[in-house]
Amino acid sequence: MPETPSQTPPHRRTVLRVVLATQLVMALLTALVVTVAYQRIDGRIEAGGEIPHEVSKKRHDGPKAPLNILVMGIDERDCEGCGIDEEGGGGGSDVSILLHISADRRSAYGVSLPRDAMVARPDCRTAEGRVAGEDPAMFNTAYAVGGPTCAVQTVESLTGLFIDHYLVLEFGGFVDMVDAVGGVTVCLPKAVNDPAHNIFLDAGTQVLDGRDSLNYVRERTQLSVTGDIGRMKRQQAFIASLLNRVLSADTLAQPTRIYDFLSAVADSIQVDEDLDSLRKLADLAMEFRHTDLADIRFVTVPFEAYPPDENRLQWSPEASRLWKRIAADQPLGAEFSDDSITVADPPDGTAGEPSGSPSGRPSQGGGTGNGGGGAGGSDEEDARRAQALANGLCA
Repeated sequence: MPETPSQTPPHRRTVLRVVLATQLVMALLTALVVTVAYQRIDGRIEAGGEIPHEVSKKRHDGPKAPLNILVMGIDERDCEGCGIDEEGGGGGSDVSILLHISADRRSAYGVSLPRDAMVARPDCRTAEGRVAGEDPAMFNTAYAVGGPTCAVQTVESLTGLFIDHYLVLEFGGFVDMVDAVGGVTVCLPKAVNDPAHNIFLDAGTQVLDGRDSLNYVRERTQLSVTGDIGRMKRQQAFIASLLNRVLSADTLAQPTRIYDFLSAVADSIQVDEDLDSLRKLADLAMEFRHTDLADIRFVTVPFEAYPPDENRLQWSPEASRLWKRIAADQPLGAEFSDDSITVADPPDGTAGEPSGSPSGRPSQGGGTGNGGGGAGGSDEEDARRAQALANGLCA
């Protein structure tokens, strides 16, 4: 028989009041942050041009359709302390990830597209006019010659997939985003001592601030024997760890961190005209409220050596099967998810349950993550660990 209020012990009533009061205060503070953020931040989001699509959107039966978003990171090197290497930006996209969100919003996966892959870049329609295509051309030149809309047209032409939105992140603002959430955890298999590029990082698990995080995702001479491919895997691992941090209680329970993070995002992104407000971005983020962090994964497009130039690569024939899976809104499957990195369990060297997982469910096969391996010493597991180390990740 349930207790009546008069029967409830005084200490339990006190605890209940404290809990309810705390929840009410947090709700009010969060609402205040959202209101202030909308008023102060909304106008700072830079709107890009409309996408001149190369393909038509496929009809989908159901209340919602799957979404494809091209996320690009640009490295202009014009922020204070950003010019750490000889690349000098060059106007191209340093990071390109094709993010696929399932129609039921239960899963998502990002496919990294190597910047130096040789592709057939199509003619692009831009606000300034038509940009001539080139074959072969490095993938990241699409952004350099025609901005984000040309990059989208290039991806649509190469994959046959309709890209719903694009988002461009400037790495200078990336520093503020990391600092806003109190740093991001990574794990380095060895120390970095690179005076030529002014990068000095310790070995092992550690929390990096924004500046060291920028150095970490850029470093390509000491951590990864695979060069840019290793750097790309480390970037996937870092993004997974950052998202884990953003969605953790340590961030969501602190309204000031939420506001600082939103402010940093607004100051460093450019989006297509259909995402050019805080409300639209918030609506998109809300689409993930039922997505388990273990079901947000990062993989790399299948690639192979480019015969004419050993310093370049090209997408392999297996890539076409990946695009078909995305077009059909299918899961990655074992073929493509075997070496994936999950947001629930990024390879950052931390132990225990993922801090931001709504269900606490462990990762289901993140090959380079902490949950992907076991204590066994199989040849497959040994090869996986060796590949992680080659990419500059803790095995």
